[in-house]
Order: sequence, then C-alpha cells, then structure tokens
Amino acid sequence: MSARSKPKILLTGTPGCGKTTLINRVVKKLNRPVRGFFTSEIRKKGTRVGFEVETFSQPSRRGILSRIDIKSRHRVGKYGVDIETFEDIVLPEVRIGMQMNSLIVIDEIGKMELFSSRFKDMLANLFESDTALLATILVKPHPFCDKLKSCDDVELITVDRGNRDKLVEEIVSKLG
Repeated sequence: MSARSKPKILLTGTPGCGKTTLINRVVKKLNRPVRGFFTSEIRKKGTRVGFEVETFSQPSRRGILSRIDIKSRHRVGKYGVDIETFEDIVLPEVRIGMQMNSLIVIDEIGKMELFSSRFKDMLANLFESDTALLATILVKPHPFCDKLKSCDDVELITVDRGNRDKLVEEIVSKLG
C-alpha cells in the first residue's frame, strides 16, 4: 500500500469465525464517519430462516437480504435472495459514504451479495478509488473475489477464533 492511499482491509475466514463481530467491534471503537452495511441472521424459534442487511448510517436502514420463503432465481442453498431490496439499501449508502469520504464498511462480499451486478460495479469503483475500506470477503475461491483480494493496495487478513479479539485494536490503529 502506498503512503498516500487509504487502507483497504479485507477480512476472510471460515463462516462463524467472528468476522461480523470483529467488524462491529472495530466500528464502535472508531472516531470517524462510517458508512456501509452488515448482515445478520434472521431466526424463528431458534432456527435460521434468512439474513437481513442493515446500514451503519443513522438512522439505519434495514431489509431482508434472503429468506427460505423468498421465490427468486437467485438462491444460495435454501435461501432465495432479494436483490432489489439489497440494492435499494446498500448502493445509496455506499455511494453517499464515498462522496463524504467516510470509511466504507462492507459485511460482506459473499455469494448472495455478488448476485447483484450493480453491487459488483460499485465495488470495482470503490477499489479503484482512494476511499478507506474495511470488508469481509469469501474465503473460498471466486473469480471476482480473487481479483479484489489480489489488488496491490489491499491487506488481506485471515480471521479465526484465536486471533479475532486481538485484531480489533490492530485494525482500529490502521483505520484511525
């Protein structure tokens, strides 16, 4: 990473290792504007039935990313993905954040999100910009994600249960 460019940090690791928790802890410790989104599980009677997306901006915007009962040609396992709702919430949030020179936080660049060509276009612009970024990304090989991971100014950090707590302060110091 050059001295002039703002950090672009990608967190990767197996599902359930704590990437989302790490991102939320980092955001709480930062004293700077943050825009972007995080995903969380939707549970019904203790069973996961889907995922929702929520913005970091206040007031936050929230919507369904995927659910088992959504009829969609875009599916990941048993979940139908609602691309339209995802784009309506996420794209304006990131665009405004880039205009405001905020830190952009994206949780996550994953299979469901990558069904959106508009999201992929926005990511390409973001990675070409001088905007600071903290994001989680698929650990498994994926052509689009592999390209992002290999960008010269990207720092790729593998998260696991053993290092996720100590990474909070390390990432906060890099993002200031």
